[in-house]
Amino acid sequence: MPYPDPVIRALLEKITFTRDGLVCAIAQDGETHEILMQAWMNADSIRETLTTGRVCYWSRSRQKLWRKGETSGQHQELREMRLDCDGDCLVLLVKQHGVACHTGRKNCFFHTVSETGLRENAPVIIPPTTLYGD
Repeated sequence: MPYPDPVIRALLEKITFTRDGLVCAIAQDGETHEILMQAWMNADSIRETLTTGRVCYWSRSRQKLWRKGETSGQHQELREMRLDCDGDCLVLLVKQHGVACHTGRKNCFFHTVSETGLRENAPVIIPPTTLYGD
């Protein structure tokens, strides 16, 4: 890495972005294949990710680039980027440094659906106040 600009341009042409210019991105641990989180990317965040090797998303709530780990230190290194057959979803195989979820859990999928409702299936590893302050 970094990827050459012609490769990045060719990828961006293949992606089917939403009307808002976004594409769904699923972060997966590159070694264990555990699904860590889902977020959104735009052309700029994809370009930055492929250029720097550190994963960058688009924050819909803040309407700006979200460089994973810039506040918490829990960043992701890109190992491989994959595009699905329809061009509307990316899978990012990453090396996760620290926890992936803003709740302080290893991944964002810590609710299990059962006949009696939702139950949490994973402990908090790092309290959010430690990650982000009060």
